[in-house]
Amino acid sequence: MNKNFLHINDLNKNEFEEIIENTKNVKSKFKNNEEFLPLANKTMAMIFAKPSARTRVSFETGFYRLGGHALFLGPNDIGIGKRESTEDIARVLSRFNDIIMARLFDHQHILDLAKYASVPVINGLTDFNHPCQIMADIFTVLEHRGNLDNLKVTYVGDGNNIVHSWLMLAMRIPMHFVVACPEGFEPDQELVKKTQDEGLSTIEVLHDPHEAVKDTDVIYTDVWASMGQKEEAEERRRLFSKFQVNDQLMAATGKDTYFMHCLPAERGVEATDSVCDASYSIIFDQAENRMHAQNAIMLSLMDKL
Repeated sequence: MNKNFLHINDLNKNEFEEIIENTKNVKSKFKNNEEFLPLANKTMAMIFAKPSARTRVSFETGFYRLGGHALFLGPNDIGIGKRESTEDIARVLSRFNDIIMARLFDHQHILDLAKYASVPVINGLTDFNHPCQIMADIFTVLEHRGNLDNLKVTYVGDGNNIVHSWLMLAMRIPMHFVVACPEGFEPDQELVKKTQDEGLSTIEVLHDPHEAVKDTDVIYTDVWASMGQKEEAEERRRLFSKFQVNDQLMAATGKDTYFMHCLPAERGVEATDSVCDASYSIIFDQAENRMHAQNAIMLSLMDKL
């Protein structure tokens, strides 16, 4: 496997399948309360330029339960690319720690960390992509569906970093992936074209959510205004009003469909309470599986499986 985990399509098909299988195995060990401490005496530096409860808790808890110690470094601890160069941060943290995880705004910063670090680097999120989330997501779909055959996933909302990682996943496993978004909020056009040119999956970008969700297995959404876009929130609510995932949109699929959201959710905005709390909602399974998928990724990078 590559030294780092920065983008899903950095994995080849075998590496992807290995992480999915190891996610299943590690989750089983945790659920059965088996003692499993492959990371004893190991440390991880966690850089948070962008705060997040789930990312911190899932990585810190997971690393601890694998026997190691995770160190939180918030925006006041490291001014990445400001108070100190990314290159120097990478070199220094590599002297102290066995692995680095970073949740950042600027995607270039994760690329630079990986370039100059001498230990593995995990992308915990950037403004461009969110690979750990989507590894947890596809594992969750597999758990509930039993297979990934003839899978159609429709993402409804802003063409953001979540969408970009789904597109990268579509370069590794076949699926029908549809993005339903308002005009002007499409995902990165170059990435869409690259995924389409790869020829493995069917990719569509549509502007009618009811058309987009027909016969879909999964409807996925996210907040309409991400961190750093909150000043646009009111305007986005107006532009995205037809893209709310509600009972009517779920019914428009014409089949039994799962609902997914990477959380945190602005209930009543991008999705209604009735959808978030429905029997077909698997949002909390997604949240739990972040830890298990990330554990499998860390163990693969550190050759501890």
